[in-house]
Amino acid sequence: MPRIVYGTAWKGEETDRWVRTALERGFRGIDTACQPKHYHEPGVGAGIAASLGRGLSREDIYLQTKFTSLSGQDPERVPYDPAAPAAEQVAQSFAASQRNLRTPVIDCLVLHGPTRDPTVWPAMEALVDAGAVRQLGISNCYALATLRALYEHARVKPVVVQNRFHAETGYDRSIRAYCRKHGMVYQSFWTLTANPNVLTHRTVRAIAARHERTPAQVLFRYLTQIDVVPLTGTRSEPHMREDLAIFEFELDARECREMEQLL
Repeated sequence: MPRIVYGTAWKGEETDRWVRTALERGFRGIDTACQPKHYHEPGVGAGIAASLGRGLSREDIYLQTKFTSLSGQDPERVPYDPAAPAAEQVAQSFAASQRNLRTPVIDCLVLHGPTRDPTVWPAMEALVDAGAVRQLGISNCYALATLRALYEHARVKPVVVQNRFHAETGYDRSIRAYCRKHGMVYQSFWTLTANPNVLTHRTVRAIAARHERTPAQVLFRYLTQIDVVPLTGTRSEPHMREDLAIFEFELDARECREMEQLL
């Protein structure tokens, strides 16, 4: 899994263009979902297909998509039979993702939010058993007890936890600690949008000035140094270059301690 991932939500008909641009600029992780309400998954597939063959192969790209339960779908554009049992909905959604993304194998299939239906996770596990999915994950999981129950009872353990990263949840400190303990990767989304106060904080601005970087780069770099994988969905090529340039510098121990006090 790359240490920073390009997110494709809310890009509509421009998804193809921005996926191609992200891959051209150097992103190697792409996040999407089989949820037409917020994602244009066929555009992701088209963008990837257009990028292959010029020194880039499918194996170079970490591709993850999501199964979204009926409650998270647009009733007019459900990508599976809404009357089918939940386990069958998982299979139908995944088949749609395979078509949309033009690939038989997905690197990670993420459950797009906790569910009480006990058949959903086993249906996702069956896709791992079949060799069609390499890893499983869960997103929008903000209760440690929920994550712990899933991890303890799952036959195929979640490898990814993808959550909104903001102060209202205490920056998921307990969940991030649980992920570290059990070898799960914590992915952050809304990392910049939800944290304007962090980006304008004098500590972050001072660190940015010392490194001649932007506050956004400092926040992203800090997260990668504590093993968080941030998502960025920027539509700006200069920002894409800045996002990928975070690996050109490193925060020292004192700077990391200063950032830890904020997050």
